[in-house]
Amino acid sequence: MHNRRVLISGASVAGPTLAYWLHHHGFEPTVVEKAPTIRPGGQAIDIRGTALDVTRRMGLLEQARAACTAMRGMSYVDENGTELFSTTEATLTGGDVDSPDIEILRDDLAGILYEATRSNVEYVFDDSIASLTQHEDHVQVTFERSAPRTFDLVVGADGLHSATRALAFGPEADFIHHLGTNLAVFTSENFLDLDHWQVYHQTSDGLAGLYSARNNTEARGMLGFLGQPLGTRDVHAQKRAVAEHFAQAGWEVPQLIKQLWEAPDFHFDSMSQIVLPSWSAGRVTLVGDAGYCASPLSGQGTSLALTGAYVLAGELAAAGGDHVRAFARYEATLRPYVEANQAFALAMSAWQQDQSTPQPSIHDVSSLLELPTYP
Repeated sequence: MHNRRVLISGASVAGPTLAYWLHHHGFEPTVVEKAPTIRPGGQAIDIRGTALDVTRRMGLLEQARAACTAMRGMSYVDENGTELFSTTEATLTGGDVDSPDIEILRDDLAGILYEATRSNVEYVFDDSIASLTQHEDHVQVTFERSAPRTFDLVVGADGLHSATRALAFGPEADFIHHLGTNLAVFTSENFLDLDHWQVYHQTSDGLAGLYSARNNTEARGMLGFLGQPLGTRDVHAQKRAVAEHFAQAGWEVPQLIKQLWEAPDFHFDSMSQIVLPSWSAGRVTLVGDAGYCASPLSGQGTSLALTGAYVLAGELAAAGGDHVRAFARYEATLRPYVEANQAFALAMSAWQQDQSTPQPSIHDVSSLLELPTYP
């Protein structure tokens, strides 16, 4: 085995999963994370299809299932709070209530993955990659805070706006495809006393919602609206833009905006996809949203991250650390699965604009990949 020292940028889902499997196969992973700890907050996410098998092989399936949101259903209301529609068969965030899929808060899953790897993996928090210089047999890495280090391989697992991708592949504008929608998610008080329930209000060009979290002790607020990306990463400016957009909305939106301003965490971004001609550049490769974000409209972002990390580590092990062969096999194995899920997200976007057509089924894409077995 060669190319054992692997630097992974990002400690959300894809990064710790990749670290788990790399260690399992005898590599020496290091995870660097810009935040001072595992990032809090984020929306409810889903482990589906092929990714359930990945989680099972990690021995974390039951732990993840125990932390599931356990949603019972959802309802839609008008601007006065009058119920327009209610169902106990499905939810907006998780799909069918009685499916084997696991809906879990993003930070809860990230915490589970971190606890499963922290004793065997080096984590460097409150730091990030500043530069990458590739050589024939290694990558020289400088950091924003730490001393420079040498690694055999570098993996970007740092999300839609991956800094690793920008360093190794070029500017984000070359690869990002916006889908015309923006979404804010933030932790809120459960001020509607929801019991494992979701409530939504449709505005003329957006959606406001609240769903309970962590056994109803808190909630997550959602405010999504049509439009181009805001063009700013400044959190205060993002909050102000969301608040102004929903300033005239009815229902409980004024209270949601109040919660937004007071939230201990706030996540905002455009619904976008990342499409690259190749996921690797020399000794640097990408996994999860950094390489092939399908957008939340796919409902498969977490599953793609889990599955992609498993396949990447497995192919590196199968190739004895030969990154050229492993990266090629990783992409050949996973790209059809990624492209099918990105196409599904586009179909969902089109359906939302014209619901006279049948709604696409996520079950048509969530299990398309037969999970390989690696030594």
